[in-house]
Amino acid sequence: MSEEKTTRELVYEVSRDVKWICKTLAEMKEQAGDHENRLRAIEGWRQTKIGEEQRLSKISAGAGGLVGGVVAVMVRALGGGW
Repeated sequence: MSEEKTTRELVYEVSRDVKWICKTLAEMKEQAGDHENRLRAIEGWRQTKIGEEQRLSKISAGAGGLVGGVVAVMVRALGGGW
């Protein structure tokens, strides 16, 4: 006796498989969208971080130049110049 499936059983099985494939593809598309959103969020955070670091660097450079100028004027005013 062979265990061949009837046409009805094959149609049912194929229908079930197609539904599973469609569901899986929908989940994959959703996950791809989530990954894309996460990547964009990380890129935005990184750009913000770089901007903050550049801003702090400029502030530090400006403050250092100002302090250096003040010290030079004080040294010259106190007679410490060469």
